[in-house]
Amino acid sequence: MKKNLLLYVAWSGFIFNTPAADFQKSKSENWHQWRGPNATGASSTAQPPVSWSEDKNIQWKVSIPGYGSGSPIVWGNKVFLLTAINTGKIDPSLPKPEDQPKRIFGITHPNTTYEYVVLCLDRITGKTLWRRVATKKIPHEGAHGDNNFASASPTTDGERLYCWFGSAGLFCYNLDGKKIWERDLGETVMGASLGEGCSPVIHNGRLVIVRDHVRQSYIEVLDAKTGKRLWRENRQSGNGWSTPVVVTHSGKTQIITTASGKGRGGRLVEPGKVVSYNLQSGEIIWQCGGLTDNAIPCPVVDENAVYCMTGYQGFSLLALPLSAKGDITGSDKILWSKKRGTPYVPSPVLYDGLLYYNQSSQALFSCTDAKTGETYIDRERLKGLANVYSSPVAAAGKIYVTGRNGATLVLKHGKKLETLATNKLNDRLDASPVLAGNQLFLRGRQFLYCIWEK
Repeated sequence: MKKNLLLYVAWSGFIFNTPAADFQKSKSENWHQWRGPNATGASSTAQPPVSWSEDKNIQWKVSIPGYGSGSPIVWGNKVFLLTAINTGKIDPSLPKPEDQPKRIFGITHPNTTYEYVVLCLDRITGKTLWRRVATKKIPHEGAHGDNNFASASPTTDGERLYCWFGSAGLFCYNLDGKKIWERDLGETVMGASLGEGCSPVIHNGRLVIVRDHVRQSYIEVLDAKTGKRLWRENRQSGNGWSTPVVVTHSGKTQIITTASGKGRGGRLVEPGKVVSYNLQSGEIIWQCGGLTDNAIPCPVVDENAVYCMTGYQGFSLLALPLSAKGDITGSDKILWSKKRGTPYVPSPVLYDGLLYYNQSSQALFSCTDAKTGETYIDRERLKGLANVYSSPVAAAGKIYVTGRNGATLVLKHGKKLETLATNKLNDRLDASPVLAGNQLFLRGRQFLYCIWEK
């Protein structure tokens, strides 16, 4: 009780004084979206712990029903996350999984109803403050065994919570769990039925949705208060899971997206590209080819440039100016580029002028100067990690890298690889870590952990 009281006192000035008008000021203290306050994977205010284990520095640990790999978000004294729960209720008109034709990766289409659930937990205790079943549906297609039906992170503008379950729908609540609106955006057809995975992005009252799949891909912007469509533009992209980034530069706000290329027979036959849209109108401001297929890592931006990576059927890193106009593919407008060592599933973290990222989904780590492209750490092995699906995060002069084996390495921020701590939990960790205040949140296959160094 004393610990909880002290934490409440420490946070009270923030928790009870965060009107929506102060969103820009308040977001640096929180983790309000996928990839954090500035969508770089870094926090400028957090002071997260360095060491933990199953019986050390665990403030709370709660079991999460169902399955989801989207990271939680944190706002004030609340933690929000999404999950999908298989009810086991069978529709006898649908073929049983064992009776379906063989598909790549052993993927089957469900014949049971899922509950798509939004959870709000108390940041201090982990207790459930509210739980809402957004909808109940049988998924129209399956997902890769490493994917699921709740792989997106929610986002908030400090007033409303936006929860996207892909083909199952988009739902908006207030922070006390009252539904404000919902939208059925229709179903996607993902190549090989791999499943969906892009998160929504909120900016100045506009909600951005990107849907890249094997039918007609598109980008759509909605009014955040009502869910009404403001504009929609078709895209030339195949399967994609990359969340866009919104940035204002030279008085113009742009949505920067990555679009998958096209592969055939194990080789790239049409490069992927980076496309920037005007947030207000949907007009393409600039674009640049040069990415590989299966765009998953999210773009990260600093004051003057955006850094985009892909790592399937080849490697690509493009550093591009935010001031670009038109098609700059292959031109001298490209600041610098690389063709090795880039991630497939994880996104990079941009921290204090340095880009940190791993190769493919392996525990091979690199560090590159964002302005010059000079690489200081070149695909060095991270001891203690297996495969990596989660994205690294950074704060307080440290980099946190989490492996699927439940281990998290804490690295010293800098141009040499130096491990400060190796921490192990008894859970599979695919979701990316979240940093807020003096806490670190890790979502495992079974549990959500809140880690706090006493």
